[in-house]
Amino acid sequence: MILLIAVTTLLIPMLSIIGMKMTATIRSYHMETIQERILPFSMVSIFYLITTYFFQARLNVDRLLVFTLWVMTVCIILLTLITFFWKISAHLTGLSGLLAFILVLSIKYNTEILLYPLVGAILLCGALGTARLYLNAHRPLEILGGFVLGFSVCFTSYYYFLL
Repeated sequence: MILLIAVTTLLIPMLSIIGMKMTATIRSYHMETIQERILPFSMVSIFYLITTYFFQARLNVDRLLVFTLWVMTVCIILLTLITFFWKISAHLTGLSGLLAFILVLSIKYNTEILLYPLVGAILLCGALGTARLYLNAHRPLEILGGFVLGFSVCFTSYYYFLL
């Protein structure tokens, strides 16, 4: 199951982006301009939609797994739509979604066992945001935009799903 998810949501999109670079569809893997990000993000959105549909319609898997795939797909589609106007951080969108998931679990189950993963996720978000700024990949508002997108979509979704 994990291998299938990894192939369809990581390997195939990664190979597609490598192919775009080799055919000069994009100039660099950094995708520095908004125009360079639109096609790769759109393709990744399509891959996620197909994978999520397949898991929901064709496989009998846990509801939380399918729900997680839908939440990730929504985040990626929103990220793609926002990319038409603004270059927000896709890295922070994903990582802040993980932070939101851990936070919802810690609120829901009120347990101290999630304290270290929660602190770790917060530190990772800070480190990743700092690295993206240091590398001049984004400006502060683009980092914040990515964080807010991932966190708000994931927190809201999981909070109401796990009630």
